[in-house]
Amino acid sequence: MVIQAADLSYRQVNQQIRGSADACVEVRDCCGHRFVADGSSGKTVDIYGTPGNALGAYLNGSTVRVHGNAQDAVGDTMNEGLIAIDGMAGDATGYAMRGGRIFVHGDIGYRAGIHMKAYQQKQPLLVVGGKAGSFLGEYQAGGTIVVLGLGSEQEAAAPVGNFCGVGMHGGKIFMRTRTLPVDLSDRLIARPAEESDLDEVRPALEEFCALFAEDMDNILSEQFYVITPNSRNPYKQLYTVY
Repeated sequence: MVIQAADLSYRQVNQQIRGSADACVEVRDCCGHRFVADGSSGKTVDIYGTPGNALGAYLNGSTVRVHGNAQDAVGDTMNEGLIAIDGMAGDATGYAMRGGRIFVHGDIGYRAGIHMKAYQQKQPLLVVGGKAGSFLGEYQAGGTIVVLGLGSEQEAAAPVGNFCGVGMHGGKIFMRTRTLPVDLSDRLIARPAEESDLDEVRPALEEFCALFAEDMDNILSEQFYVITPNSRNPYKQLYTVY
């Protein structure tokens, strides 16, 4: 099924996606339509254009591919499935996601992965090919964030903005960089990735390369760091009652 979105409201676009008997749906001329494929399961949705906020919110198993950029709150509270964005994404990518996988080929905005958490057996994953804005992984409670910084290897600064990992009390952030952020909190631990760490994210890196035709050897040619909460000085004591 092909949906021509140019003259449709976001409600009409989403009604057609949900109502389609086809497993594969194309959305053409998407321009700011919100909540595309929200809550969707069992479908493959290809989007041409720029979807609006909350793309794939509450996604529950579908595969969503954006042949372009996306706006804010991609994968908001997604539960399961795959979102792949060929371009860039806005702020709060992966907001409160508790499962599934988000891959962004380019850069992302502020507060990506905020409130990301593992849920039962689900482990959410966010992989960013470019750079991330400030407050990456803010209040992260579980799951994995990977920032590759492709194209910025020669820059002196880390491929993230300020206040990375503020309030983080679970999960991991993997960062491909020669230089750590200068303002990392003492409530976090940052260490060079070991081979066992890279083995942990290797399937995610392989999927990223397959999605965007990137070279695995090039990605692994640079230093990776792993950032985790400092259990001796944890944020969770600030707002968790024991």
